[in-house]
Amino acid sequence: MPKATREVVWTIVVAGGSGNRFGTLKQYEKLGAERVIDRSVRIARESSDGVVIVVPAGDAEREGGVAGGATRTESASNGLAAVPAEATIICVHDAARPLADAALYSAVVAAVVAGADGAIPGIAVTDTIKRVDTDGVVQETPDRASLVAVQTPQAFRASVLRAAFRVGVEGTDDASLVETLGGRVVVVPGSVLNRKITQPDDLTWARASIESGAK
Repeated sequence: MPKATREVVWTIVVAGGSGNRFGTLKQYEKLGAERVIDRSVRIARESSDGVVIVVPAGDAEREGGVAGGATRTESASNGLAAVPAEATIICVHDAARPLADAALYSAVVAAVVAGADGAIPGIAVTDTIKRVDTDGVVQETPDRASLVAVQTPQAFRASVLRAAFRVGVEGTDDASLVETLGGRVVVVPGSVLNRKITQPDDLTWARASIESGAK
């Protein structure tokens, strides 16, 4: 049976990183007429009923956000605490993926509406992947046909995401926390344009993509 009430979707945009790998606070770098964080927040607002922004603690008042934590999981948890109880679906998005579009939000939200506990965008892995030990010795070569590279935004049934964070474990993404509870997480098609800005070359690429017409 269809739900009698409309879903209430909120998005947490995580931009609390210190910029250690990038060299500067990449979330504040210019990307066309906007900063990286501004573009990510704008798309999130267009795709959600409300948005919580997580930024470095010293920037929270200036950016109208909440303070991030020492880890990404802690930052997302701080953002989750600011999402109102009325939210029925919660998306979590890394600000460092500023070319995510409204279609991706729609796809992950639709998958949760259809019954999944969580939904994440993913793209096929084209490189051969090796699992190695701490000494760099290869232990396994997984079949890449069963692997996907995961992106954000990730969407979750709000009650499930809140329960996952209450466990208090760390994860490389929010879906991994839901998976530890046995939640059903599905993958929807991601986008090659939804590239994460990790190194300066990624920012150069993103700027060129904006100049070439990405909205």
